Amino acid sequence: MSDPAFPASSAHAPRFHARFQSFEETADGSAGPGRLAALRAELARRGIGGYVVPRADAHQNEYVAPGEERLAWLTGFTGSAGLLIVLPEVAALFVDGRYTLQAAAQVDTGAFTVVPLAETSPERWLEANLPVGLSLGFDPWRTTLDGRDRFARAVANAKGVLVSVAEDPVARLWTDRPEPPRAPLRLLDAALAGEETPSKLARVREALGKDRLDGALISDPHATAWLFNVRGGDVAHTPLPLAWSLVPAEGRPQLFLSPAKLSHEVRAVLSDVADVRHEDDLEAALTDFAAGRTVRLDQATAPVHLAEVVERAGGKVAKGADPVSALKARKNAAEIAGMRAAHLRDGVALTRFLHWFDGAAASGTLTEIDAVEALETFRRETGQLTDVSFPTISGAGPNGAIVHYRVTRATNRTLQPGELFLLDSGAQYPDGTTDVTRTLAVGTPTADMRAHFTLVLKGHIALSRAIFPKGTTGAQLDTLARQFLWAAGLDFEHGTGHGVGAGLSVHEGPARISKLGHVALEEGMILSNEPGYYRPGAYGIRIENLILVEPRAIAGAEKSFFGFETLTLAPIDRRLIDTDLLTAEEIAWMDAYHARVAREVGPALDGDEQAWLAAATAPLKS
Repeated sequence: MSDPAFPASSAHAPRFHARFQSFEETADGSAGPGRLAALRAELARRGIGGYVVPRADAHQNEYVAPGEERLAWLTGFTGSAGLLIVLPEVAALFVDGRYTLQAAAQVDTGAFTVVPLAETSPERWLEANLPVGLSLGFDPWRTTLDGRDRFARAVANAKGVLVSVAEDPVARLWTDRPEPPRAPLRLLDAALAGEETPSKLARVREALGKDRLDGALISDPHATAWLFNVRGGDVAHTPLPLAWSLVPAEGRPQLFLSPAKLSHEVRAVLSDVADVRHEDDLEAALTDFAAGRTVRLDQATAPVHLAEVVERAGGKVAKGADPVSALKARKNAAEIAGMRAAHLRDGVALTRFLHWFDGAAASGTLTEIDAVEALETFRRETGQLTDVSFPTISGAGPNGAIVHYRVTRATNRTLQPGELFLLDSGAQYPDGTTDVTRTLAVGTPTADMRAHFTLVLKGHIALSRAIFPKGTTGAQLDTLARQFLWAAGLDFEHGTGHGVGAGLSVHEGPARISKLGHVALEEGMILSNEPGYYRPGAYGIRIENLILVEPRAIAGAEKSFFGFETLTLAPIDRRLIDTDLLTAEEIAWMDAYHARVAREVGPALDGDEQAWLAAATAPLKS
C-alpha cells in the first residue's frame, strides 16, 4: 500500500521523515561530573563506600522506559548495555565491543573511566580496585541473582562488604524522573499466535513438573506477553507490557500489571485464564505462594529483591532458566508463517530503498539522517509498520566503524564518494520482527574495502550453508563466520548472531551464535547471521540476514541434522564482492540467493525498481 505523501519515485531526502525514531541527544554527558559528585555525597551520607549502577530496569529489558535510564542520566552514555561501578576515587563504566567508541565519545572521560569488557570484567576489576573493608552497594530491584552472586565473590575476594541498598540513591537525586509508562494492552490475533494461552500454560506446567517445581515467577515481560498472547507499548521498539506473572504447577496463574493498561475487553479475556491483579500486589502474592514451596526464578531477569521475598516467606528459590524462554524460542508454524510474510514485505521496502539510495547517494548531499528517514518511510508505505525494531544504525565512512552507532543531529555526516555506508535496521509488523544489515558502496570502493567485505561475506555464506547435528550450540558454529577473517589476522568484537522474537524483541534468548552461545540450536529458532569487520576511523562492514533453524534430510544420516533457511530478502551489494576470493560453491550460493530475492521481491516493484533489482541480483560472473 503506497502513501501518496511519500511517493516511491522520491529522489530527494526531504520528502521523507521518521516517525519512530529521533535524532536528538537523549542524555547530557556534560552533566555527568556534577551528578557523579552528588551520588558520592549521597553514598557517604548513608555510610556506603561504593555503588553499582546497571543499565537495567527491574525486568532486565534491553529497551527501558525513560524513567529507568539511570545510567544515561548519570553518565551521558546511551548504549543498550553497560554497567557503572562508583568508588570514592574512580568511576568505571564497563561496555562491550559494540560501545567502546560510543561510550568514550559520550561521557566525560575526566570523571568516568571507560573499561572495555574485552579487557576485564567488572568482577576482576573489583578484585583489583575495591579498597579493603569498603562497602559496595547494589540495587536489589535491578540486579539479577547471577549478578549478585558474581559481585559477592569478587567483593569477598577483595575483602570488602557487599550491601543490598533498598532505597535507590540515583532515583533520590533524579528529581525530574519521568513517570512509569501505562500503555494499553492489546490482544494478539490467534492466527498470529498459533497457540492459545491454556495450551501454553499446560506446557509450562509440564516443564515445572519435570523440574519438580511448585511454580515459577515470570519476570521477563517478553515471556508474559508470549504466554498470555498480549502485546503492549511500555518500552520503545518492542511491543511489551511491563508485567509480572506467577504460574503455579497446579491452579490458576496470576498476572500483575497496572490496571490503567487494561480495557474491559482485554481484562475479560485475560480473566478467563488468570487472576488479574494490580502490580503493587506482587510481593504480597509471592509471599503467600512461596511459603513451603520451591519457586523458579529466572537467573538472568529476576531481581534479587523478589528472591529475598521468597526466602523470607519460607520458600526455596530454584535459580534457573525461565520455563517460557525455551518454549518461546521455538516458533510454531503460525509464527514462522508470520515471520516469512513480514520478511517478504520488509524485503520489498528495503529493495525500494536501495534503488532510491543508488540515485540519492550519487548527489553528494545525502546524509545519514536522510537515509534513516527514507528507509522508515518506505517501510511505512507498506501500511503495516508498527515501529522500528531498534534505532537504525546509519554509519557513513568512519561512523560505520562504531558498531552500534546512533546518528544524531550533532554527529550527522554526509555520505562521501569512495566511502562505505553501513545500514543496520529492522521493523516491527503485526506478524513479525525483522533485522537486516547491508553495507553499501558510495562511489568506487577501494581494493581493501572489497577484500574485507568479501571475507565477511565468505563467513556469512559459511554459516548460511551450515549443516549440523542436533545438540550443536551457537559457540560451535561461531567459528564458521570468523574463519576467513581469522586467516587474515582480523576479527570482530561482537557475537555472530542473536535470537529474534516473532513480533517481539529483536534480541531474544536463550540461543545465540557467539563464543558464549552454549544453548543448543533447535528447530524453529530464528537467529541473526551478522559477521562484520571494523576499521576504526575508516569504515565498518556487516552483512546480516535472519535465519530459521529447520531439519535437514541427509541420506544415511545416523542422527537428526539441522540447517538454516534464510528469511531476509534483499540484495547484497555486488560492487563490493571480489569474486576472485570466492569458491565456486560460494558463488553458487550467492547467485541462488539473489535469484530468490529477484523472484520473490521483484513482482511487488514498479518497472524502474524491477530493472534495478535485475542488475543488482545478476549472477556474479555475468
